[in-house]
Amino acid sequence: MARARDWLEGARLRTLTASISPVIAGTGLAWFLPGPPDRFSALMIVAPILCLIVALGFQIGSNFANDYSDGIRGTDDRRLGPPRLVGSGAAAPRTVKRAALACFGVGCLAGLVAVYLVQAWWLILVGLACGLAAWFYTGGKHPYGYYGLGEVFVFVFFGLVATAGTMFVQVLTVDLQTWLGAVGVGLFACAVLMVNNLRDIEMDKKAGKRTLAVLVGRAWSRVLYTIFVVVPFLILALISLIYSLGWLGFFVLIAALPAIVITIWAKTPRELITALQLTSVSALAYAAFFAAALAWSPL
Repeated sequence: MARARDWLEGARLRTLTASISPVIAGTGLAWFLPGPPDRFSALMIVAPILCLIVALGFQIGSNFANDYSDGIRGTDDRRLGPPRLVGSGAAAPRTVKRAALACFGVGCLAGLVAVYLVQAWWLILVGLACGLAAWFYTGGKHPYGYYGLGEVFVFVFFGLVATAGTMFVQVLTVDLQTWLGAVGVGLFACAVLMVNNLRDIEMDKKAGKRTLAVLVGRAWSRVLYTIFVVVPFLILALISLIYSLGWLGFFVLIAALPAIVITIWAKTPRELITALQLTSVSALAYAAFFAAALAWSPL
């Protein structure tokens, strides 16, 4: 029987910055948008919490769904990273599947409350798309994660949709700066996925899981990872031409540069796990600095 520690490992806590980062960025940009509603209104206080529950619910649900789907396919039988619940035999497949559905349910409930508060009913379709993307990453007969499309969907849903959606439910608008921030946040989410898949490249290849890392190989995976991490700072440099405090965001390079170096030269899975942790921290710090720069910079 799986212990609490096993379930926490199955939730993949070190990757949850992919959910938290867009909420931080979207909330910071919403709170300090010129002429927003009362910053201490019930909506401005409750909406970010609901967005965070939605994001975490869908990501943790997706992680458990991934654990379930890969486990029953045998993909995780001889994985090099932390053991999975189904693949290691710690939990029955149906139990992990129920955990995934429960997390999706929590995310959907929080999303429905947010939709009701802003009366933007079309957001239900966005939520439905998020749920389908979360499940079919590795679920179903033709999971898109097995065809090298994981990074594309991560960029769209953990970057563009999550960041812009968080801002929209608070101020009912999305500006250009938010879209730029969403691109940066989304690319960091892609970097987290890429370094994770780079660690598992050999096992995924043997299991027939054609992630982007498997399709392009180790060398190009390292190149793409570097691009995913560097481009957000190019966006930050562009923003800094208008928002003077944007340059403070380059302090994130303290963690991002070692992550790049480790990923490029890594020889063992343990090194890539370290790179994954540094990338996750960088993603979170980048979102916070980006939002703060736009909030407090004198124009």
